Amino acid sequence: MKNLLLVAHAPSPNTERMVEAVLTGARHPDITGVSVRHVPPLQAQPDDVLQADALILGTTENLGYMSGALKDFFDRIYYPCLEQTQGKPFAFYIRAGHDGTGTRRAIESITTGLRWRCVQEPLLCRGAWQDSFLEQCEQLGMTMAASLEAGII
Repeated sequence: MKNLLLVAHAPSPNTERMVEAVLTGARHPDITGVSVRHVPPLQAQPDDVLQADALILGTTENLGYMSGALKDFFDRIYYPCLEQTQGKPFAFYIRAGHDGTGTRRAIESITTGLRWRCVQEPLLCRGAWQDSFLEQCEQLGMTMAASLEAGII
């Protein structure tokens, strides 16, 4: 059994719906070889990352940057995971009220330092809320879990 870890900040009902959509996709009934866990960023520990075969990160855009909760996660796991997680596959999504550019750049900078491998284009859910964000998040979860199960990532 492979392990997929979702570390996502969900401070609102809509961002919680996005987390649930990612989990729904990742737990598709046809995907049987992947265990999926969601751990909020303030609770996630280095061991969670070390035990994961792949990660999905989720954050809101806060003042043009990632959420403080996700930044705190990176601050706490960076050095304990640096040497042991190089090449770890991950993907991420951003709930951006504006354009998400600064948030994306920050996540890419930190994950480049960790030497993680982004395995799909970031999902940027921009502007006013759209229910299509949920479909996109579900697809993200399903694609990551199916790719992990198939050994593609």
